[in-house]
Amino acid sequence: MNSSMESIFTAIDNETVSIQKQEETSYLESLLTTTERWLDGQLTIAEGGTKEDVRKAIQLSILKGMKEHVQPHHQMTPDALGLLIGYLVELFVKEQQATVLDPAAGTGNLLFTVMNYLDGRMSGTAVELDDLLIRLASNIGNLIEQPVTFYLQDALQPLLIDPVDCIVSDLPVGYYPDEATASNYELKAEEGMSYAHHLFIEQSLRHTKEGGYLFFVIPRNIFESPLAGQLHSFLKQQAHIQAVMELPENIFKNAQHAKAVLVLQKKREGLKAPKEVLLARVPNMSKPETMAKFFTQVNGWFKENKA
Repeated sequence: MNSSMESIFTAIDNETVSIQKQEETSYLESLLTTTERWLDGQLTIAEGGTKEDVRKAIQLSILKGMKEHVQPHHQMTPDALGLLIGYLVELFVKEQQATVLDPAAGTGNLLFTVMNYLDGRMSGTAVELDDLLIRLASNIGNLIEQPVTFYLQDALQPLLIDPVDCIVSDLPVGYYPDEATASNYELKAEEGMSYAHHLFIEQSLRHTKEGGYLFFVIPRNIFESPLAGQLHSFLKQQAHIQAVMELPENIFKNAQHAKAVLVLQKKREGLKAPKEVLLARVPNMSKPETMAKFFTQVNGWFKENKA
């Protein structure tokens, strides 16, 4: 941890804990008050810190708060994974001023990691159903000065959002309870509840420009589930699969929740599929030399298949 980020975290944490004691609110609600006061200029917290220092310090505070009232589907996307997605977005998305959407943004950590990585090249849109999480996300977006528009809503309901150049999303996994809304999707289950993560993929494709890219964090076994056949044929019609990358298990608390990264390109007239899909295993992300080798292989694949 660098010292600038640590001192910002300490300042945020001290302020949040004192608000928590005074107002008898949860840590996350108190953190929201801290970020509001910071934005209003009542607090001076980040002298000389970079956007990444600020994002990481607030992320640490959120992680601390989530330990208090954790909801399993609100696990924060690990930083190393956010940086991997940032690298992939930079590799595939060539627009100088690209638009990016995260339909399941949470506190915005994945979106902000990618936007900081490509600083100045992207404007973002975030959709989130949880009021506290999106208010935190909005404050963080302002504090790190990234241009993001926020929508508080169920992203599987109709979205009034123009198609974007790319989607990044750590997909919410599980069943989607609203069967009436699910019935508007091709990927709905024939009977019973549909998989939320399948519906999010379909909704994301609806909101991507033709030829645009989608970067999803998916359950590693997504193509082995009972509804995998339906998903596969839907993707065949709509998109070209670019890459499926298995993530190392050590970045997830529980090996059963092992994940992968799926990269899609939405079909467009005259657009060809890559000669071969990149199937890869991401090495231990904490070892720079193995990651460097991995990135060299990915770049090699890109030159062969995309350039």
